[in-house]
Amino acid sequence: MVTHVEAQDDEREALLAFIEEQRGGIRRALLGLTEEQAASRPSASELSLSGLLKHVSQVEQGWIARAKQEPPAVERDQSNWHESFRLVGGETVESQLAYWEKVAAETEAFIRSAPSLDDTFPLPKEPWFPEGSVSIRWVCLHLIRETARHAGHADIIRESLDGATAYELVAKERESQ
Repeated sequence: MVTHVEAQDDEREALLAFIEEQRGGIRRALLGLTEEQAASRPSASELSLSGLLKHVSQVEQGWIARAKQEPPAVERDQSNWHESFRLVGGETVESQLAYWEKVAAETEAFIRSAPSLDDTFPLPKEPWFPEGSVSIRWVCLHLIRETARHAGHADIIRESLDGATAYELVAKERESQ
């Protein structure tokens, strides 16, 4: 469990620690909730905790796949974008957490094995991607930004559901270990 990233001598390990710190915020927001609570949308937004979980795991997997110059496990376009923020079929919070754990391990292995954080890869020509190429370092920073953004959403959603704050959830997580 990471709740505060300490200074690291190694840039890769620091970047990975920051990514993990933000993953923890989303995982903790789900602590003790039922499937129904995790899927609920307590505001005018379409966002739910289970939907955020699915989205960040798929985004992370997709970026690492692109860095490997492989297709993402799930290709998103206008026809299926609506499924990226909600669980469908037999998907559960538990199955999504297990999937994200696998994705996180693959991310960490890839980042640690990359010859250089300056190595680049081309991006698909889509309007939602930057043009050209990005570096492995950029991907790490983007994953921090993306996951942190949604961890903030998760904090607000969780507090709206039952009043639990991030600090209380850190304590609850520590108690359960």
